Amino acid sequence: MARGRVDERLLATIGERLNARDEIGAALANALRDTGAGQSGKATMKQFRRALHDGIDSVPDPPRALRDFFGAVDPVPDWVDFDLVEEGGRVARRFGRNTADVMLQLALIGSYRFDGPPRLLVETGGLVGGSALRRIAETQAWATAVTAPGALRRDGEGFRLTVHVRLMHALVNQRFEHSGRWDAERWGLPVNQSDLAATLGLFNAVQLLGVRLLGVPVSRAESLAVMHLWKYVGHLLGVDEDWLCDRESEQHRLNYHLLLTQSYGGTAGPTLAGALVEAQRHLYFRHFARLRHAYARARLLSMLRYFLGRRGMRDLGLPPALPWAVPPLIAANVLRYRILGRTEAGRARLQRRGDRFIERHLRRHFHEQPPDVAAFDL
Repeated sequence: MARGRVDERLLATIGERLNARDEIGAALANALRDTGAGQSGKATMKQFRRALHDGIDSVPDPPRALRDFFGAVDPVPDWVDFDLVEEGGRVARRFGRNTADVMLQLALIGSYRFDGPPRLLVETGGLVGGSALRRIAETQAWATAVTAPGALRRDGEGFRLTVHVRLMHALVNQRFEHSGRWDAERWGLPVNQSDLAATLGLFNAVQLLGVRLLGVPVSRAESLAVMHLWKYVGHLLGVDEDWLCDRESEQHRLNYHLLLTQSYGGTAGPTLAGALVEAQRHLYFRHFARLRHAYARARLLSMLRYFLGRRGMRDLGLPPALPWAVPPLIAANVLRYRILGRTEAGRARLQRRGDRFIERHLRRHFHEQPPDVAAFDL
């Protein structure tokens, strides 16, 4: 396909996969929801948790759906290079606050301009009302967990949380598909393959694009490492194999076509965006809380103006703002990453700084309580 040309076959495939689910996850969700007494295929969450922590062989006489599910996530594909996965985690953590900014502002709130998936978040109560801050922090805690050293090995916390998220997606899909509250003709299945691929694209290529827009240089080797990390996460989440991308350019091409299939202007987006902006007033600060709440809210609106533009702000019903927060951030990133980051000692310092920011960032969201990432359902 020539650069800038639309691939009609890919658009058709995206349309078809709006009605395609993770069938392995769906089978386990059905087995867990089966309430018939004495059903041989019935599975329980206790069995799932035991298999997740101790392996499927630790479950006596596991039902087929559970065995098939772990038969899909336990074997490591031949293409996985754990050295590259580890490097991807180091790169992502070194981005520090830039990753948090990009994922909240450009990836998450930016995606609320589209219809469909935001409605599902409203239906599940995931990111509205008082739960907004905690639920977004649980998502960030999961995204952070997968970048920790050894996290995606079979006994790693990132592996377990990702597999848990895959099951939660399947349970949410089952819950809403036949609820009468979901317009599958218009939006496809509640959690479908096209939306899963689009979400994965936010965590890899959009993250890399966003940090560059904030002045952070990303080398070709760093890009390949981050893409490889999220390719394996996508495999664990059940994203179709042919939509797991090795290179940024491949993901951007897929993301472009996914965007072409989206409808704009849904009513759910402004509700979700407004909830997250107002949730900044509930961040945990030990000192000068009121002043720092006001600053956090103003900074978020300023960053959104930079990433989304005037039209994006209008689409989400957000108040007008100027991108005043961006120039000093870019200047600081140029100093840190392009000058200090040239040396091994400088890179190590950036790594420590990124790790410390993640700790503080999550604490502010959870009011010093540990995140309940296992409760994450979408």
